[in-house]
Amino acid sequence: MSVVVATDADFTSTLQTNRKVIVKYYADWCGSCKLFAPKYRRLSDDDRFTDIVFLDVNAETSPDARQMAGVDNLPYFATFLDGKLFEGGATAKEETVVSMLEKLSS
Repeated sequence: MSVVVATDADFTSTLQTNRKVIVKYYADWCGSCKLFAPKYRRLSDDDRFTDIVFLDVNAETSPDARQMAGVDNLPYFATFLDGKLFEGGATAKEETVVSMLEKLSS
């Protein structure tokens, strides 16, 4: 599966129409966000996580989506289950994101 870019305009509807969602919040100026992008794309293609929708949200241009997860630093990852925040945290470590995905999958 590929990574879907979402904005405030479609964020809530995407959460409501997909049971399991992970969101990477980023900003264009964030170097760590850019470095993590290829890892995030690779994880979206991982067979273990085929039931999870991967979203990319620009934290600067989507304040409503940012507020729903309590984003306080970038890159920030949040998982949503049935439209509700499940887990969130700022990290640039792949193993932390994998752990979040595994919790969401179980």
